[in-house]
Amino acid sequence: MISKIIAEELVQKAQDAIQSAEKVVIIAHVGPDGDAVGSSLGMWHYLISLGKEAKVILPNEYPDFLSWMPGSKQILIYEKEQEHCDCLLAEAQLICILDFNAASRASKMKEALLSSPAYKLMIDHHLKPENFADVLVSEPEMSSTCELLFRLICQMGDFSRINKACAACIYTGMMTDTGAFSYNSGNYEIFAIVAELLKTGIDKDEIYRNVFNTYSADRLRLMGYCLYEKMKIYPEYRTALISLSKEEMECFNYQNGDSEGFVNMPLSMKDIIFSVFMREENGKIKISLRSQGDFPCNRVAGDLFNGGGHLNASGGESKESLERTIEEFENALPSYAPWLQENK
Repeated sequence: MISKIIAEELVQKAQDAIQSAEKVVIIAHVGPDGDAVGSSLGMWHYLISLGKEAKVILPNEYPDFLSWMPGSKQILIYEKEQEHCDCLLAEAQLICILDFNAASRASKMKEALLSSPAYKLMIDHHLKPENFADVLVSEPEMSSTCELLFRLICQMGDFSRINKACAACIYTGMMTDTGAFSYNSGNYEIFAIVAELLKTGIDKDEIYRNVFNTYSADRLRLMGYCLYEKMKIYPEYRTALISLSKEEMECFNYQNGDSEGFVNMPLSMKDIIFSVFMREENGKIKISLRSQGDFPCNRVAGDLFNGGGHLNASGGESKESLERTIEEFENALPSYAPWLQENK
């Protein structure tokens, strides 16, 4: 039995918004990951089954390892087709905002999003949502936006509309946002949802291979470089850090998504419970944080990197140089010692 987590009032508002709109635009955050693309395409398949005129717009390119997903060829990239996308946003009757809750996460699409007269439905699992949507379906305890989308569709009484293509997209987002169900996945209902998705005929093993086993030789060499040359361990704090400069990534012909999962690698070491990955991108330092057990990596993301997220999976960014960002991180580590050294 899968619990009805979402308040019925919100379910009804979301259902009314969807039923009354014919032209719908679905958007997700800049630097789209598996959950962003999965929830966007999952919603797209659902809306198409309802006979809606639906479009998916992403701020920038998504990783190549997600290009196999059903419907991915229909995705519009705002950076490439801004004028067309602006028109779609302006003419939309409903905008579905998936997997982000701050307007800034729409990047260059922010102005067109906020100025659109369309009714706005946000579906997201991140903490502290901003108030710019008409309906806010926010459940930070969910493993992923894809899990939340599944629950919403079911609570609207439309489980039968989750076909194989839709299920593959939803499963992908759940799998990638939990590290193949290795974190943020302690709720048994997650696996009840997976069981329902499997009933549609999806091949979970093939999906895993498509996402995790299709990388380039350059990506594997970059991984080796990170582990051998760039991983720094702080044993007294049970912490590891990997950092990459723009020049280092260029040496390995870095492609969007090549560093996916790198932040998780140090957690396979004995006694390491906190891992941080920093990479230089577009004049900023993008930071991913992962932890095990009860250590709140989202607290570190908020304290140091103007970010946030979940207990064991968070993100942030810094406008300082890579060297300065590392220095600030190292200087701050002692203040987290009471949590990092617990149960040592």
